[in-house]
Amino acid sequence: MSQSDQTSSPFDDVFSANAEYAANFSLNGLQPVAKRGLALVTCMDSRIEPLDMLGLGPGDAKILRNAGARVTDDTLRTLVLAVYLLGVERVLILPHTKCKMASVENDDVVHDLIEEQYGVDTRSLEFKTDNDQLGALKHDLERIRHHPLLPAGLPVTGAIYDVDTGRVEPTGL
Repeated sequence: MSQSDQTSSPFDDVFSANAEYAANFSLNGLQPVAKRGLALVTCMDSRIEPLDMLGLGPGDAKILRNAGARVTDDTLRTLVLAVYLLGVERVLILPHTKCKMASVENDDVVHDLIEEQYGVDTRSLEFKTDNDQLGALKHDLERIRHHPLLPAGLPVTGAIYDVDTGRVEPTGL
């Protein structure tokens, strides 16, 4: 065995798991459109299982994930593509309880924490932290509702996912 064959990678576990997944792959031929017409904007938090928690399966929805489930310029760009080219007819924004991005007062707190702990100055980035989670959600809903490139009347709503109970509670915003 050569030296390179003996070297392990930090990604061996995921590539090995993929080999098993591919051996039983059953999604060949799945179309790229959202079969149920849904786009879901949610957080990258690993406690969130977007398909299972909403009774969805592969191909049912477009899932957009980022820190804090925020509607960023990139989220809007992706929604425009999803609405016009990928069958999206409605949008659900779904932040969650106990979110790190909603637990700090502002971006400065996160910038300071990263710089203090790791010596990295992240001030060139906007993290979109906001400890008023419902206020941030309302702002993000309005960004979609009033975006000039998205259809007027596109159904958009918000809800909060509870990471302790698995329940999704509509906000009525």
